[in-house]
Amino acid sequence: MADERIRPPWWLKYVNKVMIGANRLGIAGGLGPVVLTVAGRKTGKPRSTPVTPMTVDGHRYIVGGLPGADWTANARAAGEATVHQGRRAERVRLVEIPVEQARPLLRQFPILVPTGVGFMRNTGLVTGPNPDEFENLAGRCPVFRLDPV
Repeated sequence: MADERIRPPWWLKYVNKVMIGANRLGIAGGLGPVVLTVAGRKTGKPRSTPVTPMTVDGHRYIVGGLPGADWTANARAAGEATVHQGRRAERVRLVEIPVEQARPLLRQFPILVPTGVGFMRNTGLVTGPNPDEFENLAGRCPVFRLDPV
């Protein structure tokens, strides 16, 4: 299913722009989403998207909420990114987690990132915050570990 693609909701581009702007202004106050900037795999131009990291056993992870999303393909190709939180920027290595290791991380997603549950429910990937449903997304929604560079 690696080539599966779900069309993003029409409003996502606009919401992402607002979230990126709020992040730059420091409105989030260090909580919630950060902005992940990755070089585009075709153009090399920086591409930014809001993501919400979760911390498990001292490691930070992000989940690709839409199968086939451009940012996940860019992340795979680039292998590195910059995480922006307000005016702070950090270079990270993006390590994609194998499917079997991703399962327990995805089970924790609805608990650690409850704001992501509604988005994934609206796209039809899950019906609610059931950890079993999130675990079943392994192989469809990639999980990346953010390692400091």
